[in-house]
Amino acid sequence: MNSQIEKLYHISKQPSRLILGLMSGTSLDGLDIALCRIHNAGINTKLELLNFETAPYTEEFRNRIRSIFAKDTISQQALCGINAYIGHVHADLINQTLAKWNINNEDIDLIASHGQTVYHAPQSLTKDIALPNSTLQIGDADHIAVKTGIITVADFRQKHVAAGGEGAPLAAYGDFLLFTDVQENRFLLNIGGISNFTFLPKAGSSLQAFATDLGPGNTMMNQFCNKHFGLEMDRDAYLASQGQVNKALLDTLMQEEFLTLNFPKTTGPELFNLTYLERKQQQSHTTDIPKEDVLATLNAFSAKAITEGIKRVARHLDNVAVYISGGGLHNPLLMKNIQSFLPDIKISSMAAIDMNPDAKEACLFAVLANETVAGEPSNVRNIKDSPAVCMGKISLPY
Repeated sequence: MNSQIEKLYHISKQPSRLILGLMSGTSLDGLDIALCRIHNAGINTKLELLNFETAPYTEEFRNRIRSIFAKDTISQQALCGINAYIGHVHADLINQTLAKWNINNEDIDLIASHGQTVYHAPQSLTKDIALPNSTLQIGDADHIAVKTGIITVADFRQKHVAAGGEGAPLAAYGDFLLFTDVQENRFLLNIGGISNFTFLPKAGSSLQAFATDLGPGNTMMNQFCNKHFGLEMDRDAYLASQGQVNKALLDTLMQEEFLTLNFPKTTGPELFNLTYLERKQQQSHTTDIPKEDVLATLNAFSAKAITEGIKRVARHLDNVAVYISGGGLHNPLLMKNIQSFLPDIKISSMAAIDMNPDAKEACLFAVLANETVAGEPSNVRNIKDSPAVCMGKISLPY
């Protein structure tokens, strides 16, 4: 037997596994690295977050990704090379972080790598029925496995698509196993580039858990800041707080078919981008309003798209709570807008239920890798409209 296959077999039989979860989102701020000790599998899963860090990206790295990200026409040579390049960069960041934590690579059982999304193309977005649902995350896992010496599980979204899903959002799988409560009907809201939530009905409910994208999170605000202010983001909503929400623009931004579709659904920056904004400004005759007003309106747009989605599900429920993770949690104006649109619902950080909100997504991919090697598809059969599958491809170091 291949010694690495034998090693993987023994890892699968252990009562717990030390897994390094990786997440790189569309904001491109850095690589989230979560060191997790995961016990058992399925509904008996217990996760301990032992360490967490976001390893920052260089501007050169960001620019390379942006050259191919969410574009209809790109250089195939660039795509091919950047696929390997991301794997190299992520492996280097892993090695550096483990050394900083004084942890030997050989002590890690698995790496769970989300990769870098460069295009998301479900039929619901493309309207092209000649091609199946598809999504592309790059950052080749073989490069990570070889450069770190650690068995790597990656490319999780492809199995979801192959089994009939749209490849996103995947948070429902880990959320369902870790955070279902006996009393609360929970919305676990993640605000990254795109906003999404996992709805977790209280244990014993006749309702089913599900995850869905909602619309823009930080992506349009970040793109606008980058283009007009040369900034990666509107840190602490400094610029947006100086502007006023333009009602005509906000109402027009909300006039989008995706926002009316039934749950679950998925989207990406392929739809919600600066081209979308420019079209809506032309339609609402707001092309000449101050840039700070545009940012204030984009902030309100993200909040409204999020809260309208939550209201649709929560209107007939009692004991409802929303727990937030992701970069949007650190935008005080966005949090204020969300609370103002949901005045009667308890809104908290994921920290209130013992999860580092910045580490949550990386942790959830560690859970997915744990299910791949030690779980079984039936563990997640009660998630609405999501295929009950174990996800991820396995790359061996040698």
